[in-house]
Amino acid sequence: MRSLSIASLLKLAALVAAAALMSACWRGGGTKDHVVQQAANIPASFDVTVLADKDNQFDFDGAPLTSEDLKSAFRYRQEESLPMSSVLLKRGEKQKVKKEHEAALARIAEQMHFKAYVEDSDGVISELQLSGSASESK
Repeated sequence: MRSLSIASLLKLAALVAAAALMSACWRGGGTKDHVVQQAANIPASFDVTVLADKDNQFDFDGAPLTSEDLKSAFRYRQEESLPMSSVLLKRGEKQKVKKEHEAALARIAEQMHFKAYVEDSDGVISELQLSGSASESK
């Protein structure tokens, strides 16, 4: 009976070692650790999240809004002293993020003095900024 328990302990130790090895391989292998790949200036959480919608509109709290309507909704949040320092633009349910979405949100962010971010198809988040020519043509 005593030899059976030693054998069981050895099997258990081997199983734990194998699980630890597989865990280490899984973390370093093919998966992406998005926190490491993203820039240091990305916040841990965002005050507002909007989704890309069809016809270059945005889905904000379930309502499709044009860029002007979105700007009005953001202005209301600022007037009500609701958090409005970071906004994340994500892919919508049926619409991917287009350059037009990014440009409109970047323009609003610059005008209203908050930071805008976009999540790409790989889940990597980057900050949106107007290019030099776009900011000069305001």
